[in-house]
Amino acid sequence: MRNPEPVASEPTQLVVGLIGAGGIAQMHAPAWKALGAHVLVQSIAGAEALAAAFDLEVVDSVAEVLSRAEIIDIVTPTSTHESIALAAIAAGKDIVCEKPLTLTAESSRAVLDAATAAGVQIFPAHVVRYTAPYVTAHRAVTEGRLGRIAVARFHREGSSPAIGTWFQNVKLSGGVIMDLMLHDLDQARWTCGEVLSVYAVQNPATVDGLIPPFVSAHVTLTHVGGAISHIHATWGATGTTFKTGFSIAGEKGVLTYSSLENSGLALELQGVADEGLTIPDAPVRESPYLSELRDFAAAFRGGPPPRVDAEDGAIAVYLAEAAQRSLDTGQVVVMSELITEQEEAA
Repeated sequence: MRNPEPVASEPTQLVVGLIGAGGIAQMHAPAWKALGAHVLVQSIAGAEALAAAFDLEVVDSVAEVLSRAEIIDIVTPTSTHESIALAAIAAGKDIVCEKPLTLTAESSRAVLDAATAAGVQIFPAHVVRYTAPYVTAHRAVTEGRLGRIAVARFHREGSSPAIGTWFQNVKLSGGVIMDLMLHDLDQARWTCGEVLSVYAVQNPATVDGLIPPFVSAHVTLTHVGGAISHIHATWGATGTTFKTGFSIAGEKGVLTYSSLENSGLALELQGVADEGLTIPDAPVRESPYLSELRDFAAAFRGGPPPRVDAEDGAIAVYLAEAAQRSLDTGQVVVMSELITEQEEAA
């Protein structure tokens, strides 16, 4: 008599502990629900409203979240990321952490080292890596459609959150570079390669640790392959329309995108007439938050590595810290020197 074939067991339901109930939580919660997860939510404020909106379970303490959840999703103010991540690592839980990973390069490295020692996976929520225009641009560059990249420009602007809030305190938010610009620092590195040096300017300047509520910063990166990236970020007047975009120029042509146009990517190549890279309209395109969290959830359960990993999160913080040092000194910061300095201090 033949032995019966083993029956594959059904995967257990994913249990996610969402710590925080602010704006990003409102993006992550429906994405987790779409993935079939049971979501616990804990927050100082707003948990009940978030739970009612998305059918979540409110829990009273971080300790309960850590004891019950398989994955911890940190969507709290930046200054709390390190302590919550270390607590989750101590509990042996895999982690999703909203960007930036932590406020400083030193603390990001400490979190990564602790996660590695504990065998815990931690992924930074760099959602722009899953946003269609940027994914398309990255693919075009890596496929060589633009040739060797010479200059890339990235911009991001929105209504300032730094009006009487924790965002205005540089020790809590890291400022417009660490907060708003971090996505484009990561995009520049993802698209143009590793960074050799960083130079930054900001207007108006931060004074006594307080960031002006309306402020612009510009950062220039020099990449290993010779490309130069110019990155601009603005916290604008209340009501400013959120907008992003880029222009990437290579030896074969130029690729541009503006969120205001919402018409796809314009690709101009030498000797090729009117070739575009079309992006579908938003209603038929999956939410980048859902794409991102699906990628993470699969990796947590033994699937392939996600598009962005802990090292990417730490390097983005290093780049933002280098930009802040450049603001403070007025000098170009060499990344290898900053990294060596941080490693020696650890």
